[in-house]
Amino acid sequence: MNIRRNLKPGQKGTKKLAEIYGDSLVCVRYRYDEKRKKRLKTVEIIIDEADWEPQKKKSVTDTLIVGIRTELKETKLRSKVRNAGGKWDRTRKLWVISYTKAAGPGLEDRIAEVIVS
Repeated sequence: MNIRRNLKPGQKGTKKLAEIYGDSLVCVRYRYDEKRKKRLKTVEIIIDEADWEPQKKKSVTDTLIVGIRTELKETKLRSKVRNAGGKWDRTRKLWVISYTKAAGPGLEDRIAEVIVS
């Protein structure tokens, strides 16, 4: 079955359906079924409407990965980084964490490097 015409409300071929469905009418389609040799007229209507908030786009800081350097004796700071989701990087010898997670618990002043991935 293929669609040959897709009409918006108000176009020729939609007037009667526009009277029936009013503002709920989105479009009228003419479908052709070659097997049954039939032309079908279908309508798309709005049956429900609700408020919706689109997701905000991620900013650069949401995807930015940073390294936080800690001294060996700073055990409280290390556990703070670990609890925020930081992972230890042996080669860099610093904690790797996303910027947004580092900024939450107030670790942004300890950022040693920005990691480009």
